[in-house]
Amino acid sequence: MNRNNTLTPTVKTAIALAFAAALLVLAFGPLPDTLTRLNGDRISAWVMAAGIWGPILVVGLMTIAIVATPIPSAPIALAAGAAYGHTVGTVYIVLGAEFGALAAFVLARFLGRDVLRQWFGDKIDVGWLGSQNALTFTVFISRLLPFVSFDIVSYAAGLSRLHFWRFGLATLAGIIPASFVLAHFGNEAVSGDTSRAAWAAIGLGALTLTPLVFIGVRDWQRCRLRHD
Repeated sequence: MNRNNTLTPTVKTAIALAFAAALLVLAFGPLPDTLTRLNGDRISAWVMAAGIWGPILVVGLMTIAIVATPIPSAPIALAAGAAYGHTVGTVYIVLGAEFGALAAFVLARFLGRDVLRQWFGDKIDVGWLGSQNALTFTVFISRLLPFVSFDIVSYAAGLSRLHFWRFGLATLAGIIPASFVLAHFGNEAVSGDTSRAAWAAIGLGALTLTPLVFIGVRDWQRCRLRHD
């Protein structure tokens, strides 16, 4: 029993170093040039060539793109919409993004949570960081904001005390709208109907602004109550 306890930190450190090395290779190795050329047309060609394995390829690429942050996920989502349409493409995008988010969450929880507790003790769970509802709401809102890094939020949530099921549910609910818009945009871009693609872009912008307006109104009401 003691032997297992002494080996656990060593194993975690080794895995963390290996994972960090893999990310460094992705970021600074020979792959970045390839990744910059990764676009919707190329991925669409891969998906079509994969045949019946195309859905697995889309889900797998989305999962990898979330776990390995240097890999862009937007071209994959657009290609899924172009290849499979609005509804089915959305399903594949959501599945891949959810699997990737859960994998990133588990990696951060397994490798980093104990280290933070050793360094900071109970301080890491003070205030809203210790509130399950606040953390769940934060994850949900972040999923509605395209400019907030999906990958970083997943890893950061894993370092918090947020329950696994809450993270998974908040992520699932938050990514469905943006996934549908991306799938729709990809499908309309392929169809050549620029007007409908433009409406999809407007919808994505509205989706981004809605949570910001909600947060702004909530904070304004709180300020009014304090002054009253």
